[in-house]
Amino acid sequence: MGDKKILCIGLVCLRYYQTRLVMCLSQRWQRGGNASNSCTVLSLLGAPCAFMGSLAPGHVADFIVGDFVRRGVDISAVAWQQEGETPCACCVVCPASGSRTVVLSDTNLPDVSAADFSQVELNQYKWIHWEGRNAEEQVKMIQLVEQHNSTLPQQQRITVSVEIEKTREPLYQLFQYGDVVFVSKDVALHFGFQSAPSALKGLYCRVKKGAVLICAWAEKGADGMGPDGTVVHSDAFAPEVLVDTLGAGDTFNASVIYTLSNGEGLQEALTFGCQVAGKKCGFHGYDEIAV
Repeated sequence: MGDKKILCIGLVCLRYYQTRLVMCLSQRWQRGGNASNSCTVLSLLGAPCAFMGSLAPGHVADFIVGDFVRRGVDISAVAWQQEGETPCACCVVCPASGSRTVVLSDTNLPDVSAADFSQVELNQYKWIHWEGRNAEEQVKMIQLVEQHNSTLPQQQRITVSVEIEKTREPLYQLFQYGDVVFVSKDVALHFGFQSAPSALKGLYCRVKKGAVLICAWAEKGADGMGPDGTVVHSDAFAPEVLVDTLGAGDTFNASVIYTLSNGEGLQEALTFGCQVAGKKCGFHGYDEIAV
C-alpha cells in the first residue's frame, strides 16, 4: 500500500481545558474531537494521515488548521461550510477524583455529507475511519468506498472502520458497515451487557461477515473478536500517576488502527492500543506519546 494515508472523518472543535490541581488551576487550549484526536495520535506514531470534517472560516478555524499543519495532518479534504460556527468545548478535569466534565457549545455547523465525500480521491487512502455522527450520510460514504473497492484486488482495497460511541439509535446501523467496529462501553451497557466479552458475543450478530468487533472497558482493558468467535483480551496499562483520561479512547482507537493497518494481528493491536492509551492518561495532551 506504499505511503497511502489513513483518513479519519468526524468532529473537530476547539477545547478549553481547566485542570483543577491542589494549589492552582492549569489552563490551555487544544484541538479536540474524536476523529481529530485520533489523527493527532496517528501522526505522533508516524503514520501518514488525513482528517475530514467541517470547519467554518474564523479565528477558531485558524487555530485548528494551524495545529493540524503543525502536526503534519493532511486537511485537504476538510469541508468548509458557509453556515454555522466551528464548535468549542470547555473541559474541566480533576485528577484527584478522575472526573471530567465536558460542555460543548453545539452549533449549527453541518456535518460532512456524502456529496462532500464524493469529491475525495480515494486512491490515496489505505484505511478510512468514521466517528459515528450523521449515520445516514456516513452509510452513503461507506457505500462509495465499497463501490471503489469492488474494482480492486483484495490487497489494494481500503479498510473501513467505524466508532459507535454514543447511545443513539441511528448510529447502530453503522455496525454492519465496518471491517473493524469500535463499540463503546456506554453503548454496551445500553444494550444490557456488563463486560466487554459479553458485549462482543452479544453484538457480533450486528456486524458484517468477516468483521472485527472491539470494545474497550476503561481500567479493565479491551477485548476484540473476529469471525472465528475467539475473544482476544488485553489488560489495561495504568500510568504511575493518573493525570488526564480525556482522549484515551481516541488514542486507543488510533493505536489499534495503526497496528492493524501495518499488518499485525488483533492481539498485538489491542495490547498496543491499551499501552498507548494508558501512557496518554499519565500526561496532558498527546505530545509525550512520541517520546
